[in-house]
Amino acid sequence: MAKANFTIRQLFEMDACTNCRLCADVCPAAYAAMNGELSAVYRMKGLKRHLKAQTGMLSKLLGRRPLSAEALKHYADTVFRCTLCSNCEEVCPLGIRLKDLWLSLREDLVQEKAYPSKIDMIRTNLAKSRNVFGEDNSERAEWVEDMRRPPPDRYLKPRAEVVYITGCVSAYFPLAQKIPMALAEIMDASGVDFALLGEDEWCCGFPLLGAGLMEMFADFKFQNLAAVKAKGAKTVVFACPSCYQMWREYYETDLELLSAPELLLRLVRGGRVPLAELALTVTYHDPCDLGRGARIFEEPREVIRSIPGVTFIELAHSRENCMCCGGGGNLEMVDPDLAAKIAQAKIDEVLATRAQAVVTSCQQCVRTMTSYVRRNRIQLEVLDIVQLVRKALIPATPAKP
Repeated sequence: MAKANFTIRQLFEMDACTNCRLCADVCPAAYAAMNGELSAVYRMKGLKRHLKAQTGMLSKLLGRRPLSAEALKHYADTVFRCTLCSNCEEVCPLGIRLKDLWLSLREDLVQEKAYPSKIDMIRTNLAKSRNVFGEDNSERAEWVEDMRRPPPDRYLKPRAEVVYITGCVSAYFPLAQKIPMALAEIMDASGVDFALLGEDEWCCGFPLLGAGLMEMFADFKFQNLAAVKAKGAKTVVFACPSCYQMWREYYETDLELLSAPELLLRLVRGGRVPLAELALTVTYHDPCDLGRGARIFEEPREVIRSIPGVTFIELAHSRENCMCCGGGGNLEMVDPDLAAKIAQAKIDEVLATRAQAVVTSCQQCVRTMTSYVRRNRIQLEVLDIVQLVRKALIPATPAKP
């Protein structure tokens, strides 16, 4: 490993760690796998050891040597089996920015060629197809064709006030495509002038961040910014928290960026969303990137409470302490079995509330939890918040001829 990949602040933070082990107690991967090597404690100890063995006079005097290729590969496997949920960072008493540290570590390991083989698949798919799944990018907006009443322009109009970034998961996974359909119908009913980018939308870059491949990111950022600018839009809307995070933290733009819960709340407060009574008891799962990442906690809850007839119950772990669903950090690609074990713990917590449905604000969370629920034949509805609002939306009355 090379110290050049870590900032001065990060080097100080590594030394500041007191090994208090609070982070280990909240790690979803370590808990689900019952493997302490997956916790932040093990990761931090390994990082310190590797760096000290490579640099400085002390390492020479003590005869410390870098890890063998085999040992480094084993360490890398533990590093990439992390959901990047930031719960370790949330509980750190010293305020160490652990997620940024893990991201720098992944980038470093990729340069050392010590990483899971699935990282090469992510690299290849994004380089060739501009989406993480390797699908034809010209099909990114084909979900519109499955709507009940798709508009003639398929939302691909040349100019609009708002651009809706669909995201790779919702664009290509049938299970998640109901989310953009629902949001499009809500925006139509609310009179929002919006457009899609279609094939001009490339992956936001989040999979590159999680895979340690940020040297590829610039092309994706410039393409997406140029495509939005070409529409003349002032606002960009995201139903995917990971896309939202990338744009907020890495796109350096003066565009107004809104997550789906923020947009929904704005429309509800403005009286633009006609809602009927919906008899349903729900609980809410805070997505890691939207909750701990963007600190958006109240907006989705206010939207839920605005729907007549809905009963809302909090999870035992909620808001900044919400348990990860297992779908983040590229974990489903690297270790799908571990992702499923984390999802099991999440669903067990949801079932304890006796809610009829679990609502979230993330297409990946919906996909991960729904997959587990269906595989195990559990009677539980999994909904994105836009799907919940769509359930209560009063359909527009057709104009008389």
